[in-house]
Amino acid sequence: MINLKEIPKNPGCYLFKDSKDKVIYVGKAKSLVNRVKSYFAKEHESVKTNVLVSHIDSVEFVVTDSEVEALILENNLIKKYKPKYNIDLKDSKRYAFVQVTGEMFPRLLIARKRLEIRDSKLERASRFYGPFVSGMSRDYVLHALRKIFKIRTCVKLPKKVCMRFQIGLCSGPCEGKISKTDYLENVKNAEMVLKGKTKAVVEILSKRMKGFSIDKDFERALILREQIRAIKDLGEKQKMERDKKYDEDFINWIISGDKVYLILFNARRGILENKQFFEFDWSPNFLEEFLVQFYSDYDCPKEVVLPEDVDSGLKEFIERLGGKVVVPKMGEKVKLLELVKKNVDLAVFGNVDKVKELKEKLGLIKLPRVIECFDVSHLSGTDVVASMVQFRDGVADKSNYRKFRIRGGDVNDDYAAMREVISRRYHRLAEVRGIGSSEARDEKMEAPDLIVVDGGKGQLGVAVGVLEELKLGIEVIGLAKAEETVILPKRQDGDLGVWGHGGLGREVRLDKKSGALKLLIEIRDEAHRFAIGYQRLLRGKKIRE
Repeated sequence: MINLKEIPKNPGCYLFKDSKDKVIYVGKAKSLVNRVKSYFAKEHESVKTNVLVSHIDSVEFVVTDSEVEALILENNLIKKYKPKYNIDLKDSKRYAFVQVTGEMFPRLLIARKRLEIRDSKLERASRFYGPFVSGMSRDYVLHALRKIFKIRTCVKLPKKVCMRFQIGLCSGPCEGKISKTDYLENVKNAEMVLKGKTKAVVEILSKRMKGFSIDKDFERALILREQIRAIKDLGEKQKMERDKKYDEDFINWIISGDKVYLILFNARRGILENKQFFEFDWSPNFLEEFLVQFYSDYDCPKEVVLPEDVDSGLKEFIERLGGKVVVPKMGEKVKLLELVKKNVDLAVFGNVDKVKELKEKLGLIKLPRVIECFDVSHLSGTDVVASMVQFRDGVADKSNYRKFRIRGGDVNDDYAAMREVISRRYHRLAEVRGIGSSEARDEKMEAPDLIVVDGGKGQLGVAVGVLEELKLGIEVIGLAKAEETVILPKRQDGDLGVWGHGGLGREVRLDKKSGALKLLIEIRDEAHRFAIGYQRLLRGKKIRE
């Protein structure tokens, strides 16, 4: 359906559409005919580009007078159609929103994506404010609004007021200490602040304060006076943050496979600060797409410092925003660009290097890309719980964390608790592996590459015993806290996949500065933190009951 002979030679934008007439890619070009023909002239190195071409059914053109106009139009079209094959900066780690939940008594949460809490009892859809570029700024605003308007933070509304109410940080909707109408009024005021309407909120609260004073309800008037003061302080801090101008942005990246890993540092007087990380699919013009999308939404500094040159149209686009593109060849700016690239390397590949080192130092059979770690926690034999955390390629995968309430009762027996939790975690995996049928394929049961137990020879022996009973060939180690010693069992002869009891307790001491040991300690400490958090939650419920 595409007649290449009818493509105009002018600059402009092209919109590729699929068989359902949906826009799947938007691009711009100095010469539309040359750019569009290039998609169909040969096989491309990028898998993504080849997939894109296979889905193109038709193309639409918008001619412009110049390349700069095409850049601006391209960005507007991308925002309008949200094409599948253009880069999406909203998937970046830098974006975070403040979410106002749709519950009867809403909460304020940090949200990376615009996702709803799954609960049929929700009264309305969540509302999202942001995104916030600065994590520090976002956290300050969130905590300030919770404190000013006494917004609840509990995941589930308790039966009795908690410590936050006692210290004046929550209005106590759980016990009816505040009416639903007044609570929602507080939430509404918090949302007005998030929208930047600080002055309007102050005016509303000032009128209400005067009304309470006339009625001689001085206690409620005092509360509003304190809210007004806090909101004014918050407004000043937000204004200072908005007025903060940077001299330069330093941008560098690494391309690995079909992915681009890019970091942008704001800089003031040559000092790097406010790091922002991006990850998106590679395309031949990824840098152009990124710069146009980013600087269409955020202030452009005096200089955008890049490691390589860009075309004249993009330079003119940046100049229209009050900046200029700088590509240094020597001096301090080159060193700062190298530092930015080093940060990209560490952010993307630093943890992978730790995983590789762990395999090498401990002589593991396979690369431990997926590591699961267990920790048992109790208070003098009561509230016995266990946690399991999962790390993938050296990074915490919180979606796969698990917590366990030990069924064996409140007994001071770490070994029994460890036996129970290991068995509960992996018994279904063992069952599925034993089925060997379509049912096994239907269940996505993924075994970890390595299991870490928090403890020494005893805890390790228990874990090894359970895995042997389940006939699971998963490598397992213990990490003893005293000297941060790794405890290894000895493999059974002739079966490299299973750990045996022979030689149990073989110790390996890793260099304290090694990435491998730092990774193990990070995983162990995360499991401990997660277990303690669950235990405190259970104790809090007991106290409230």
